[in-house]
Amino acid sequence: MGNTLEVTQLIVGRLAVCAYIVADTQSSMAVLIDPAFETKDILALVKEKNLKVTHVINTHHHSDHVAGNAAIIRETGALLCIGKKDAPRLNTLLNRGISMVLGGAGSPRPDILLAQEDEIEVGKASLSVIETPGHTQGGICLLGENNLFTGDTLFVGNVGRTDLPGGDAVQLLASIVERLYTLPDDTIVWPGHDYGPAPYSTIGREKASNPFTQKV
Repeated sequence: MGNTLEVTQLIVGRLAVCAYIVADTQSSMAVLIDPAFETKDILALVKEKNLKVTHVINTHHHSDHVAGNAAIIRETGALLCIGKKDAPRLNTLLNRGISMVLGGAGSPRPDILLAQEDEIEVGKASLSVIETPGHTQGGICLLGENNLFTGDTLFVGNVGRTDLPGGDAVQLLASIVERLYTLPDDTIVWPGHDYGPAPYSTIGREKASNPFTQKV
């Protein structure tokens, strides 16, 4: 059976968050990754594509990635998933407050806590969880077919910041080199922000040219 996942990338909010609709073309089932802002536009596109959203997945707990959870889940009934080590910080007063300042809302509590090698079904396909601590302690990436959703772990030509609570620069680089750069070079990198020279990349390109990982 060939690849069945279709990826739609949307750049949302003033912080240029990359939200994703990941759909199985055979079943029209879909998951949303970090649908943080402009939720009406995201839901309109879901409706236009005639998709059934089963899960919302947060790559980490930061407010700029979770501020749209409540609106999306209210409309779709999707289950909310996040890395188990980030779950306790998802609903803190600080996180809820920042989400509101950014124009969203505090997140509901998660339904599913994710860990290394967990699988999330997307119709007849699936996404595998890769734990990548460093930006946050519970940050995750998601691998489906040839697509890698890297959240704020790995950007195009850059890496996630580590100066916020729970950040660790050594841990972040180890996550990238040991868990992401070991994937096939043609794996497509879908980042958590549109901060680089292009909206997506490949593992091979980042290994060869990302200046923040060249000396590791």
